[in-house]
Amino acid sequence: MEKEKENNPIYERNTLEFVTVALEFCSFVETAGQRDLYEFVDKSVKMLPLLYLKASLLPDVEADDEAELEFSVTEDMYESVRNQIANLLGDKDTYLETFHPDMQYSDAPIAAFISENLADVYQDTGNFISLFRQGNEEVMQNAIALCRTNFREYWGQQLLNALKALHAVRYDDEENLEKNNNE
Repeated sequence: MEKEKENNPIYERNTLEFVTVALEFCSFVETAGQRDLYEFVDKSVKMLPLLYLKASLLPDVEADDEAELEFSVTEDMYESVRNQIANLLGDKDTYLETFHPDMQYSDAPIAAFISENLADVYQDTGNFISLFRQGNEEVMQNAIALCRTNFREYWGQQLLNALKALHAVRYDDEENLEKNNNE
């Protein structure tokens, strides 16, 4: 039994560390409205690189294409997270997108939103966590494969876009954020 777990990607250190960080991220964004702006931005710029790193280290596993996974993050949950973050960030939520596929054809800048980026990351990590919690090894393995694929194809870039914008908010406005935090 121990040997079985040793070679199982579900129980690899990198997988378990990703589960821990993803769960912390989901809890953090679900309660974003309970924080002040400085605390949210400061913790975000520390947590997002860790989440990115742990996702990039997920093991390469084969997905069962026949498996039907039940996702738990609803549109209402997504919107709740997005709205909490948007309300907290206010006018700092918007930034100019540089990696949008349509950017090469556009004469005008394309606006993007930190709140949408983080809600997108939340949707995939939240679904991953709920699938992993089921405890069914086949489902857990499919969750790893799906999360890894979605990270590479979509939400990894969303995370980096949000991080870049949050970095600017945190460090360009550091004095203002700390001043507002003290008031």
